[in-house]
Amino acid sequence: MRFDTVIIGGGLSGIACGIRLAEAGQKCAIVSQGQSALHFSSGSFDLLGRLPDGQAVTDPLAGIAALEESDPQHPYALIGAAACAAYAAEAPELLRRAGIRVAGDCRRNHWRITPMGKAKTTWLTIDGYLTAPEPGQLPFRKVCIVNVEGFLDFYPEFIAEEFSHHGIECCFGSINLPDLEQIRRNPSEMRSANVARVFDHDRNLKALAARIGEVVGDCEAVILPAIIGITRNDSLEVLRRHVAQPIFLLPTLPPSIPGIRAQQALQHRFRALGGEYFLGDSVLRADFDGPSVKRIYTANHGDIPFEADHFVLASGSFFSRGLVATPDRILEPVFGVDTQYVPDRAEWYTLRFFDRQNYQAFGVRTDRTLHALRQGAVIENLYCAGAGLAGFHPVQDGCGAGVSLLSALSVADRILNDKQS
Repeated sequence: MRFDTVIIGGGLSGIACGIRLAEAGQKCAIVSQGQSALHFSSGSFDLLGRLPDGQAVTDPLAGIAALEESDPQHPYALIGAAACAAYAAEAPELLRRAGIRVAGDCRRNHWRITPMGKAKTTWLTIDGYLTAPEPGQLPFRKVCIVNVEGFLDFYPEFIAEEFSHHGIECCFGSINLPDLEQIRRNPSEMRSANVARVFDHDRNLKALAARIGEVVGDCEAVILPAIIGITRNDSLEVLRRHVAQPIFLLPTLPPSIPGIRAQQALQHRFRALGGEYFLGDSVLRADFDGPSVKRIYTANHGDIPFEADHFVLASGSFFSRGLVATPDRILEPVFGVDTQYVPDRAEWYTLRFFDRQNYQAFGVRTDRTLHALRQGAVIENLYCAGAGLAGFHPVQDGCGAGVSLLSALSVADRILNDKQS
């Protein structure tokens, strides 16, 4: 099979790169093993929350400019501050064209509300989720927190305690419907995705709206866990039409409904543009022709190779097995490209879970144009994007989604420029 570009990995970075290339007319394929980290998404996309020294970032683009001096191996520094600013403006439009409505400003972080009710800075948040310009500046003083009976991945009491620190009064309501009884019999089935499928039926969604109307009382707003809209886009709008008070969603523990919806929307957009998405397949090996990748072979296609002018390695980090750890090394298993890591395994991590962990910055070594390196030499038609890149701490620095999106757009631009030259 012959393509212009083959992308290994169907997470946020891989599929964003594929959409950008397909929009430019390229024939693209994505090979994806299955679930990506999007299934654990909070409904928000971070650009930059902290600098490596721990300093909080208010203006992400100013923070990215500072990284060019303080951390030249950071993916943002490799891409360049000016290019990052352009891609940070382009990324929300790419998401919106896929049907993912987001709000946010790359010049100023806003605050999203976590499943525990705490405020955390972010760049973009999907419409309908509770946000604030500053911690404590929520658009209500009394709120009703509604949960489904038996749903254990949402914590109204913790949220209420956190809100009380900001002078916000909370009351509670619970929902129970006959169609929920079947999944309630097994606590392991009472998860957000299964509950959301129940509420995708009109009768249950209207029953939910009616129950909210009964319990909301004199509250100014309603907070609901993100347990609606796994297969339909209008669930929140339907509820808002039937309930007088504004309704806001909060993310739950995984699996994440906003993340699943975003993954589905991006896949649909890619396929609508003519892209081919090979879900449930994995790349086993690659053939090289001098300094270039010639073809790859996958588990499902056996001896039938994927050939392309360009390849993009967007297979992620350890979670998705884009990187593999042995007792003494960090490996990239498909192309055998060079990786960056600390040789002494004792320094890979610290015993304090929330401390800055060295292993989170391990990844694929690239040149300044994000070409992967193999034995120190540039692979001319293989780029790396997303979580598999070396040199950044996605959790502590609050930049995981931003690196995925901006590196994807940077790689797509370089591929398109290569085709034109």
